[in-house]
Amino acid sequence: MNPEHLQLLVTRQMPFGKYKGRLIADLPGDYLAWFAREGFPAGELGGLLALMYELDHNALSQLLEPLRQR
Repeated sequence: MNPEHLQLLVTRQMPFGKYKGRLIADLPGDYLAWFAREGFPAGELGGLLALMYELDHNALSQLLEPLRQR
């Protein structure tokens, strides 16, 4: 797990779809699970969504709280 990727989760916004403009760290778990079933987008965005899915699925989202306050 790259610390820089964790920081991106709390700063990068979803660029498309129903949750366009919402921080990746704030995406609902069911939306992330849909991507996990259907396939994550290619590139950096897909990697960030997959990372956020793993954090959410394993109840580790609270690890991002200290990064939000930077």
